[in-house]
Amino acid sequence: MCRSPANRAAVLFAAIAIWTAPASASDNGIWMDAAGLAETFKGKELDGEYASGRTFKELYRADGGLRYKDDMRESGGHWSIASGTFCTIYDDDPAGGCFRVQKIGSNCFEFFFVARTEAKAPGPPDRDPSWTARAWFSGDKPTCKERVGV
Repeated sequence: MCRSPANRAAVLFAAIAIWTAPASASDNGIWMDAAGLAETFKGKELDGEYASGRTFKELYRADGGLRYKDDMRESGGHWSIASGTFCTIYDDDPAGGCFRVQKIGSNCFEFFFVARTEAKAPGPPDRDPSWTARAWFSGDKPTCKERVGV
């Protein structure tokens, strides 16, 4: 069956669109939205690691409270969602902040710092978020791939 040039072009464009489309929204650098952040993290515990290799554990309680623990400290605080960012604010440590989050696997999330406080989220429009950490649901096998510096 002979196709017209217009039909061949349409098929070619459709094939290119399918071939170049991202495998999933979670693998193409799209930030998680507020609803996705709340649904994903509310009531969950994550294990994670920073670029330095230091590990941590954080519990995001359903009531908005949180517990943070690493080999140097343990802290309480609260988590929230502000301007499309996931914020972790600690009671006794200014190291928290607000982060853009990407889901990069079935059990892997990457966190990118944007602002120190909820009031300053989503951060300056002229500055790209900086990679801070990755984490996964505690008790489940992580699906994170190796990353330079981690």
